[in-house]
Amino acid sequence: MPIPTELVGSLPRPMKLQEAYEAYDQGDITWDQLKEEQDAAARDSIERLEATGEPIVTDGEQRESSFATYPITDTLAGTGLADNLAGDGQFFAIFDDGHHRQLPRLTGGPFRYKTFASEFVEQNRAIATKPVKQAVIAPSMLMLLYPLEGEIQGYSRDQFLDDLCDEVEKDIRQCFDAGAVRVSIDFTEGRLANKNDSRNPWTNKDMLDEFIALNNRVIDRFSPEERANIGIHTCPGGDCDSVHSKEVPYEKLLSKMFDLNAGYFLIQCSSEEDKEEVYRLCGRYSREDANGVAQVCFMGVINPLSPEVETAAQVADDLVLAAQYIPKERLGATDDCGFSPFSRDVKPSHASPDFARDVAMEKIQARLEGARLASDRLGV
Repeated sequence: MPIPTELVGSLPRPMKLQEAYEAYDQGDITWDQLKEEQDAAARDSIERLEATGEPIVTDGEQRESSFATYPITDTLAGTGLADNLAGDGQFFAIFDDGHHRQLPRLTGGPFRYKTFASEFVEQNRAIATKPVKQAVIAPSMLMLLYPLEGEIQGYSRDQFLDDLCDEVEKDIRQCFDAGAVRVSIDFTEGRLANKNDSRNPWTNKDMLDEFIALNNRVIDRFSPEERANIGIHTCPGGDCDSVHSKEVPYEKLLSKMFDLNAGYFLIQCSSEEDKEEVYRLCGRYSREDANGVAQVCFMGVINPLSPEVETAAQVADDLVLAAQYIPKERLGATDDCGFSPFSRDVKPSHASPDFARDVAMEKIQARLEGARLASDRLGV
C-alpha cells in the first residue's frame, strides 16, 4: 500500500464568502444568502480538491465559523450563538503577531451543540465523487467554555463534562453514519497547554494531562475498528499566517499525545527547525498497539502559512527521512495545519485569501506527488 495522505481540514475562504459573513453579521444579508455563498465555496473546494487527486476530500470548512466554534455559533462575531452561552469568554489563544481568538462563555446548562458536523458530511457527499472526511473539535477545547475557577450555579463542572463528552461522541458517530470514511479531532490546544502565557490564564493551569484524559473519555467509547479511522491533529496554531505556541518544546506534547487511543495522528512538522527530531519523537512515542489499533503518523510535509510552494522532491525527501524513525506501514503525509481554520482570515502573507486558495491547491498537489515518489523509493 502506498504512503497514505490526507488533508487536515480547512482551506482559505474566498474573499466573497468572508465579505458575506461580515454582511450577515451586520444584518445586510439573510441566512439563506450567506448559505448560498457557503455552498458555492464548498462546491468549488471539493471540485478543486478532486482535481488535484486528493484521495479523501472535504469542503475546507467553508460552512463553519471556525474549526473550534462550528457547534456553537454561526459566525465568529457570535451571530447565532447557541443557548446558554455568552460572547465574552476567555481567550483561546494569543498569536505571535498579537491578535487573539476568543471563546464564548458558558452561562448555564445543559450544554448542547447547535450544529453537528454530520450536516456538512451529508452536504459534501452530495457533491463529491470521492470519499469524504470530516474534522471535528475536541472536548478539550470546548471544556474551556466553562469558567476556570468556581462553578456555575445549578450546573456543576462534572455535569458539563458529562454533557460535553456525550455531544462530542454524537458528533463523531453521526459523521460516520452520514458517510464520512475518516474523522479527525482538532487538538491544537495540546501544545498551547504548555506555554504558560500570563496573558492567557488557562495556559498556566498545566492542563495537558487533563485534556488527554478527557479526550480519551470520548475516544474510548469507540471500537478498535472505529478508532482506526479516528485521528488527532496537532499544530502550534495557524491563523492569519501566524502561530500561538511554536516556541513550546515539542517533546512536552509528543511524549504524552500518543496516550490518546486514536488510530492516526496528523502532526505539524514541515515548519519545525529540526524535523528529524520530530520524526524521532514520533517513532519513539507512537504505539504499535493502542488498545487494539496501530497508530499511524501522518507527518506534516506542507507549511500552509507560507506562500512558497514545496516541491514534490522536498516532500519525498522528508518522508524518506521520516521512515528511518517511523515504521513504513505506520507513516503517512499531511499538511502542517488547516490552511485557514477561522472563517475570517485574509491570509496576510499571501496578499489575499483567493490567491491563498490557489497556492493551497499547488501545495496539495506537491504533497500527493511527493508521497508517490517516497512510496516508490521506500518500496511501499
